[in-house]
Amino acid sequence: MPRPSKFTREQLQAAALEIVDQEGLGALSMRTLASSLGTGAMTIYNYVSDRMELEALLVEAVMSKASWDRSEKSDWKEEVKEIALAFWRAARLHPNVIPLILTRRSFSPSFLDPTEALLKALAKSGRRGEEMLIAFRTISGFSMGIAQAELAGPLANQGESKEETISRFQSLSNDKYPSLIEIAKASLSSSPEKEFLTGLNIILKGLNSD
Repeated sequence: MPRPSKFTREQLQAAALEIVDQEGLGALSMRTLASSLGTGAMTIYNYVSDRMELEALLVEAVMSKASWDRSEKSDWKEEVKEIALAFWRAARLHPNVIPLILTRRSFSPSFLDPTEALLKALAKSGRRGEEMLIAFRTISGFSMGIAQAELAGPLANQGESKEETISRFQSLSNDKYPSLIEIAKASLSSSPEKEFLTGLNIILKGLNSD
């Protein structure tokens, strides 16, 4: 029996993302999603059979926002950089979904396409099998992890500005924590994208010399 077409897949994804963005993953359920759509919980089961499927929809929605220049480049490192940057930018839009991106398998094209593109770029470095797997996990883990640390980590959403947080670090004892104070000062002139690209370049330099 065909599923009713009361809601589109995109409507479910948008409503679920809004809940997770505002209240976190723990707030998402069939009931809360149904309420946000103005329907009953049983209606949602016409579209997804359980929470795992619902979470897969979230991953698909976020990864569909990963966009990059798909033209082939002579330098594999530039290709990797383009794709990793697309991963990072998509993740930053919805940081509360990052744990699902890291832990949920998805077989939707929105997830598989950038994954395959990154693997193909890494293959141009001469890596195969286990070496390619490790390089892939290093880059994808860095891309997701740095986005999560910035936007959903212990210093995020703590009710204070970046300047206030830095000021607290600078008030520490310079004798005991000189390095912490140094990077706190450095962060004043830094930016998320600059930090991401610099960190990625460090990884790529290591992969290139391996």
